[in-house]
Order: sequence, then C-alpha cells, then structure tokens
Amino acid sequence: IFNMQTAEVTSDLQQRIDTVSALNRGIALLRCFTEARRTLTSTELSRLTGVPRPTVARLAATLVAQGLLRQETEGEHYRLGPGVVALARVFLAGLDVRGVARPHMQALAESAGGSVYLAVRDGLDMVLIEACRPRSTMFTPRLDVGSRAPLANSALGRAYLWALPAADRQQLIESLRLARGSDWDSLEPGLQSALRDADSCGYTLSAGEFHREINSVSVPLVGPDGEIMALNCGTSTFVYTKDHLSQVVAPQLLQMAHALAADIGGHVPGPL
Repeated sequence: IFNMQTAEVTSDLQQRIDTVSALNRGIALLRCFTEARRTLTSTELSRLTGVPRPTVARLAATLVAQGLLRQETEGEHYRLGPGVVALARVFLAGLDVRGVARPHMQALAESAGGSVYLAVRDGLDMVLIEACRPRSTMFTPRLDVGSRAPLANSALGRAYLWALPAADRQQLIESLRLARGSDWDSLEPGLQSALRDADSCGYTLSAGEFHREINSVSVPLVGPDGEIMALNCGTSTFVYTKDHLSQVVAPQLLQMAHALAADIGGHVPGPL
C-alpha cells in the first residue's frame, strides 16, 4: 500500500513539474475571447480566469509581443491578434478531415447497418469524398468516393442547403430552379418539406427520392474554416423504413457528427 501511495504522489508531482503554470495562464487568457467577447480589459480577464490583475498585465504584454493579442489604443482593452490566425492556418493545412472522419463513419456503418458518406458541394451537386460500408451485409448502396448526389432531392444536398445562411440558400435554390427547368415543379415540394422538417429536428431525409430503392438521412457538418459538408447514412428501402431513419438512425448519425465536429474543431448546426 505504501508503494502504491508513493507512486501516486510521485505521479502527481511529476504532472505538476511537467506543467508550466505561466503557459497555462497565458492560454487561459486566450480562451477568454469568444465571438460574443471579442474585446476584454485586464480586469475582465482577471475575473474570468482568476489570475491576479498584475499577472494578467504581464502575461498580456508577453502575448502582445508575440502577436497573439492586440492592445487597443484607447486603454487596457485587448483582442486576439493575427498570430492566432497564423497558428490556425497551420492547423487547418494539416487537417485531414477524411482521415479523422473514417473511424467514426466505419463505426456507424457497422452499428447502423448502412453505408455512411461524407460529401462536399460541387456546383449543383454533392460529391462524396469518403465512403464506409458495413462488413456484415451486402444490402447497401454502392456509391463510392467521387459519386455525385443532386442538391434538390438527396438527403446530402438538402442537409447542405439547410446549413446555409438564408440568403445564400435562396440564391442557390433559384439556381437549381433555373437549371432543373420543367423538373423543378416536382422537386421543390419535397425539398421545401425537408428543409422545414430540418428546422425542428436538425437533419434531412430522402425516402426514395434520389434513388428509388434507397432511403437515407443526412446531417450538415461545418468545418473549422467554415466549410459546409454533409454526413449521410442510408441503405435499401426494405432495410431502412422512414420511421427507422427518424427514430433509430438519425440520433446515431447526429451523435457521430457531434463527435467528429469535436475532433476537427467544427460544429453541427442545431434545430431552429
């Protein structure tokens, strides 16, 4: 018992030695800034972090010298500096979204028994950039990386449209209307219904509207740079009924999307 207690104390001391308190405090200052708190005084930083105000002043001066904070000319106000952007660019350049997404997607494919896709927009279509299938069944869609899905009547496209700002969405829908010509009258009701449903549930469905024999559900995913992607899970209509999509698959897909968003520093848009 003595040896175990000694080991725990030694481990705790080692963790304290390995942690640089000044660095921890400096990072804590940076994390105080949010979209709602873009400018903060040293007094506010002290209150938010619990760090004494004189120490905050010294830490802030160091961060300003390194370009990570910017001091406003009117006094003690600070905001994030351009050095933060430079670090973010390095992170984004090295981010392999597909590589991070693949384990999440494969796990969902196995548990849900359907194909799972990650797609980005290209023109008036969504293009698959990653695809995972369950190993346990042959009854799954055979779409692969590079396959395309239309914006108007696929779950992927509808999820992307729903995640857009209202003005951008309307502009893109107008482009779809012009491009689809006489087909638009039959496509628009399903699209508008899916968008209204997404407002309340946070996901979109396509029940045999893209491929007649495939039902699927999609969730938008916004990357750390603001790029909108979409995640999808679907399979044959006799395996996934519309009720099964809503009640079973959609919650699993949303959970996976939030886990992936946390890993890449992005977010999943929520219901209105």
